[in-house]
Amino acid sequence: MKNVILTTEQQVDTTDESLAQPAYTAEELMAAAQSLSTKREYANDVRYFCRAGGSIPATPEQLVQYLVSVAGKLAVATLERRLVAIHKAHIDQGYPSPVKHALVKRTMQGIRRTFGKRQRRVKALVRDDLLEILFALGDQRPIRAARDQALILVGWAAALRRSELVALRCEDVTEYPDGLEILLRRSKTDQEGVGRTCFIPYAGGNRCPVLALKHYREVAGIKDGWLFRAVDRHENVSTTPLSAQSVALILKEAVKKAGGDPSQVSGHSLRAGYCTQAAIAGLQPWQIREQTGHTSDLMLARYIRPVAKRKIPSLL
Repeated sequence: MKNVILTTEQQVDTTDESLAQPAYTAEELMAAAQSLSTKREYANDVRYFCRAGGSIPATPEQLVQYLVSVAGKLAVATLERRLVAIHKAHIDQGYPSPVKHALVKRTMQGIRRTFGKRQRRVKALVRDDLLEILFALGDQRPIRAARDQALILVGWAAALRRSELVALRCEDVTEYPDGLEILLRRSKTDQEGVGRTCFIPYAGGNRCPVLALKHYREVAGIKDGWLFRAVDRHENVSTTPLSAQSVALILKEAVKKAGGDPSQVSGHSLRAGYCTQAAIAGLQPWQIREQTGHTSDLMLARYIRPVAKRKIPSLL
């Protein structure tokens, strides 16, 4: 019998996969299923429940007593999130969850009917609002002013969530002759990190996000690493990124400087403002979704419908 010599491509890997050492444990992989912020929020929710006399495991009666004690003091949305956290804590530890019990469900129905209210809508910052804010931000030290202006313009033009904005790194930004392409590695609706890109074109005058970002990087000396960073009162630029909460605080302070009401805005005002301005400009929902990353028109409707209603002509 002739000896058969296999080429490299034809050779079969005889390594026994069952003997290979796994790179991660099952516990580590399951832990990665949720973001750190979500885990932190759930842990705090369970901690509050236990401080109020609850325990894991808990009976349906204990949970109902807790809900009654905090009803009206906490928002309905907060209570619903705490129920999710308590349910998960039971399941993770192998206990039956009391959250699904009829007593708990009936109690929450009563709380929703008694204390439920319309979700607060923050002010959507449209183009004219941005111009006033940008002018007010100029009355700061150079690096901080450049950072805040770039932060607000990029966040608005790319319709970013505040968590997406502070997660940007220099290597996520690619320059083109007509603007910037931004890579979003992960987001609220993309916890698995599939990623997506959005494009910011050049704009006219001093409201151009592309030029504002370039100016900020030049004056701050940022060439790599985190894009938006903390700046102290001595104009020292940190190596660590801003927190998501910082975006809201910077925006509130900017609105206050411009003579507006800071209580009416949040970090979401930038994303909401882009959607509203896009609807005013007549962009189709699919065009807006290309920038925002929304997977359906359902969430966009809250911005588009009010604009459409304001265009209804008088029948008198």
